[in-house]
Amino acid sequence: MNLNQVTISSKDLEISVAFYKLLGLQLIVDALPRYARFTCPDGEATFSIHQKINMQSSDNTTVYFEDDNLKDLVFKLKQKGITFTSDIEDKSWLWTEAHLEDPDGNKIILFNAGKNRKNPPWRI
Repeated sequence: MNLNQVTISSKDLEISVAFYKLLGLQLIVDALPRYARFTCPDGEATFSIHQKINMQSSDNTTVYFEDDNLKDLVFKLKQKGITFTSDIEDKSWLWTEAHLEDPDGNKIILFNAGKNRKNPPWRI
């Protein structure tokens, strides 16, 4: 089994599409104002957004995007005006992460985990 796609909700897809394009995702399906799908610069999975006008804060999601050059990515995104809720930190679970939110409050974690993503020392 392989993960194919993750879909999140948004009140305003035009704003969200612009945000995710700024992060570096490539738009491949444009069915605005109700749906959009992207590919990531690396890998085969896709990421999509569907419109949910009455979205509540409890509907928010956390999405992780991994990048081997996390420091460079965060620097470039800051240069583009992206605001982070936490800067790059080494976590106790052996990942390096930087946190931000999309325009709808969905939590985005940019990270680098290397071999620890699937094989941490405490793996069963």
